[in-house]
This record gives sequence, structure tokens and C-alpha cells, in this order.
Amino acid sequence: MAPLEDFEDLFDTAPCGYLSLSADGVIGHANQRIADWIGSTRADLVGCRLQEIMSVPSRIFFETNVAPLLRLQGFVDEVAMDLIGRARTKVPCLVNAAERRDAAGGLLFTRLTVFRATERRRYERALVDAADATERAAAAERETSELREQFIAVLGHDLRNPLASISSGVRLLTERETVTPRGRQILTLMQGSVIRASDLIDNVLDFARGRLGGGIILARDAQFALTPVLEQVVAELASVNPDRMIDARFAVDEPVGCDRVRLGQLLSNLLGNAIAHGAKGEPIIVRAQTRDGVLEIAVANGGKPIAEATMKRLFQPFFRGDGRSHKVGLGLGLHIASEIAKAHGGSLNVNSDVDETRFTFTMPLIESTCRS
Repeated sequence: MAPLEDFEDLFDTAPCGYLSLSADGVIGHANQRIADWIGSTRADLVGCRLQEIMSVPSRIFFETNVAPLLRLQGFVDEVAMDLIGRARTKVPCLVNAAERRDAAGGLLFTRLTVFRATERRRYERALVDAADATERAAAAERETSELREQFIAVLGHDLRNPLASISSGVRLLTERETVTPRGRQILTLMQGSVIRASDLIDNVLDFARGRLGGGIILARDAQFALTPVLEQVVAELASVNPDRMIDARFAVDEPVGCDRVRLGQLLSNLLGNAIAHGAKGEPIIVRAQTRDGVLEIAVANGGKPIAEATMKRLFQPFFRGDGRSHKVGLGLGLHIASEIAKAHGGSLNVNSDVDETRFTFTMPLIESTCRS
């Protein structure tokens, strides 16, 4: 037969602290476990008021919250308190308390079970600190991102004025001054740089506007033809890339309800991408047509096919793909083209194999509200 449990030893050495308070809050019984935790003895604890071994914040919380709740419902569970030991050391605890009353409802005593919670409170504090640090880091990142995008927007806007002056100067020299063949070649290169810089600024501004909440803004207009805009884009890029063959054919039933400037920007980005990354010895194919209620603009070039991993990120901002880091550009052209396609209610897709890489924009020919 198992020996009878020694209840006095169980009370004294239980894995938790026990306290019993008289009706006036004086400690009448205490076990050795809680005495050891605070560096005291059972004899020293008996006769003390509970508040005397509490930290000041815990004492205030007990008197203003725990005691009234005890009177109201007769018990409280898992109350966080800090007990203070002889050496003024703080002992984090969780306390359960329950009252015993007589038949008339008078308070006889209050029993408290105390659990040491040092590790738990340290873990909770670490979680709070980690959450605070994460929030601070996220807030700092948001602030930095907003400042960066605002800076990009302002910088892009301010760059337009000197760029316009350069473009005007090049045009005046080309049209009104006598220029040597070598000088004309240099002016052509300068004009190409101006066009490219202007495209970069457009892309940067559109990206910044989108990140700051403005989105791609459309100005749909069905009164003017789209084809002349597309032809102008091809002519400009062909003039500054005379070594590249561009085969452009357009069969668009005019007018088209679209933002002609934005679709010109889309074509410029796609054609510029083909010039930068396509095989130099092969022609670049540009097609625009309307059929079956759909506008389709496609740009195709030969060369090495795009890797599958790269295809998945091709339309992400600032992404230029493997093996393309030496190319000039911010990696925004395809992203902006994709956003323009979405704003028109259309899509921009890419297919790439050993024969060609083809980007295709499709848009339903229906009047719809502009998306931004």
C-alpha cells in the first residue's frame, strides 16, 4: 500500500506558492515555496499584509482592480503581479485568488495560489519588444520609401526643363545651321539620348505616381487617329538606331477609344526593349491591327530566348533579368507598359522561344471608364 500523502509537506513544498489572508488582508498562512522565492521565512511572512510584499505598481493594481473584482465575483485568475523580496529583488508572478465566506456572506479568508512567471514574463517582453522593433522598422521603411518616391517624382519633373532646352538646341542646329556630316552624326546621337532620357523620365514619373497613389492616368480620346502616333514612335527610334532594321506595319480601324499618348509610350517601351535586347542582325517586327473587336500591338525580335525564371519577374519594377545588368536603364519600361495595358482594360503578354521573343498588347475595343 502506498504511503499516505503528507499534506503538510505538500502544502510547504508544492511547486507553487500558497498564501491565506484574513478578512483584513493579513497573511495568516504561507508555505515555504513562496518564502524561498522572496528570500524570507514563513514566520516572517505571517502577520504581514499582502501589500507589504508587492511592488508599488502591483499594489496599486491590486487595490484598484483585483480587490473590487474579488468582492464582486469571489475569485480572480492569472493576475500578473510582482512580489518584492528582502533584497528588493522583483519576482514576477501570476496569481489566482478565491474568497471563502460564511453563510451570511461575511468574508472569512482569501486564498491565493502564486506561480512564478519569470521566464514567461521575459518571453512576453521579448515578443512585445520584437513587435515594437518590427513596427518601427516598417514605419521607417515606409517613410524612406515615400521620401524616395517623392524625390524621384520631383527630380523627374525638374529634369524636363533642361532636357527640353537640349532638345530645342539640337533641333535648331540640325534645321538652321550648316553642320558637317560628322557634326550631324553627333547631333543625331544627341537627339537619341534626349529621346531616351525623356522616356526614362516618363517611366520614373509614372512609377512614382503609381506608388504614391495616383496610378496611371488615362485621357481617352476617340476623335484622333492612333496610327500617326505609333508611326512617330517608330520613326524616332529608327532615326537614332540606324543600324537596326524595323519592319512596322499598321492596320488599325480608326478611331480607337484610347489614350494615344499612353499607347505611344507603351510601344516606345516595347520597341526600346527589343532594340536593347534583340539580336542586332535580325529585324524587329512591329504590328498594330484591329480585328474581332480587339486592338493588338505586337513587337517581336530575334535573339536568345528569355529564361523561364526571368519570365516570372519580367514586368516587376527595377527588374532587368539575368545577363542584362550591363544594359542602360532602370528596369521600369516593361513594368510601365504593363500598367498602361491594365489601365486600358487590356493585357500585355510575352512569348519567347528560340525563334523570337514577342510582346503582345491586346485591348477590347469598347468604351469604358478610365482606370487609374
